[in-house]
Amino acid sequence: MACRSGGCCGSGPINEDNARFLLLALFIIIYLLCGAAVFSALEQPKEREAKDRWAQRFELFSQKYNLSKKDLNNFLRNYEEANVAGIRVDTIRPRWDFTGAFYFVGTVVSTIGFGMTTPATIGGKVFLMFYGLLGCAATILFFNLFLERVITVIAVVLKSCHERRHNKAVLPQNGRRVSEGNRAGVAGGSGGGKGADLAGWKPSVYCVMLILGVAAILVSCCASLMYSAAEGWGYLDSLYFCFVAFSTIGFGDMVSSQRVVYEGHATTAYRLGNFLFILTGVCCIYSLFNVISIVIKQVLNWLLRRLEAPCRCCLPRRGHHPHRHPRRNVVAPGHLRARRDPSIETDAINESETDNGRRMSGEMISMRDFLAANKVNLAIMQKQLSEMAIGHPRQSSSCSHQNGFSGGVGALGIMNNRLAETSVDR
Repeated sequence: MACRSGGCCGSGPINEDNARFLLLALFIIIYLLCGAAVFSALEQPKEREAKDRWAQRFELFSQKYNLSKKDLNNFLRNYEEANVAGIRVDTIRPRWDFTGAFYFVGTVVSTIGFGMTTPATIGGKVFLMFYGLLGCAATILFFNLFLERVITVIAVVLKSCHERRHNKAVLPQNGRRVSEGNRAGVAGGSGGGKGADLAGWKPSVYCVMLILGVAAILVSCCASLMYSAAEGWGYLDSLYFCFVAFSTIGFGDMVSSQRVVYEGHATTAYRLGNFLFILTGVCCIYSLFNVISIVIKQVLNWLLRRLEAPCRCCLPRRGHHPHRHPRRNVVAPGHLRARRDPSIETDAINESETDNGRRMSGEMISMRDFLAANKVNLAIMQKQLSEMAIGHPRQSSSCSHQNGFSGGVGALGIMNNRLAETSVDR
């Protein structure tokens, strides 16, 4: 893996994208193993206690009421079947009236899937397959468009702060503000190139991650207050529910808005608040996950550079290695990045970046630009598939994005286009 650029260490050439993929797969496997070890250590003693306690209660109950264990087990199996259909010991809201069904389809299209309500009929199961296919795709598109607008708002705020710092920096030493015509000269004379820096400024992925993280925490904390008061849960349990629901994990061990009536609370207002909090929380966590994926990619790029260092001694000191191709997605300082030539992979991005500075001004993306970006992404995928099919892997080119956040399709592509920055100068 370290020698991905050529076979200098006895291994075949490994493309940087493939090396990043393998490194990420290795990281996920290690992450899963560590998570399994931690949860096993934390939860297994509790599971054993619950099993022992249930065995004692089962034995005492069968002896007290003179019931055979076989009959009691059959009764419990019948209750489990009823539980799947939505029957509980405590009275709960109907599962399949219109409001209950609306709650169910909301968990389907958002991919939360709490599991407390599932279709029991053949017709319902078949309809769910087709309904979920279109609904989940539409919801993911909605999340992507929400992400686009969140990044736009954050970019406007960050750029406003950047412009204020820039305006303060161009003040002359005597404290008087220079004219607009001389401002560029003052900025250029300072040696920092602040005018060019302002024109080419883009938001930092770390600032965006921090802002989205704070927003997700605020939404979760406010929602937890509501759930603690309405559902009677502990505040920590409410925070746990918020993360499970907002991240669309949806275990189903805790589900909100399931009572028929909430005493001391306006039931309709609470259910509306529950819907709005879940919608806002899912959007915020989805956006945060995509930003974190950008940071993870940056870390992988750094690891790949470190792993590449031992192989450089194997390469000729002069000349071009026959198997060495230009690096893709190189993380380089802003002043070293060259202007790209137009290509199928960069036409739409270059056009959007030069469209009267629309990207720099933070204007929201139009449907025309969004469809054009999707068209380019589709063309990239078709090109990659055709090259792999004929046995000619995609070659790196000088017109590829020269930063650690280039490329990608879908939500990752949106983040890359909005947050195309380097890890060196941020």
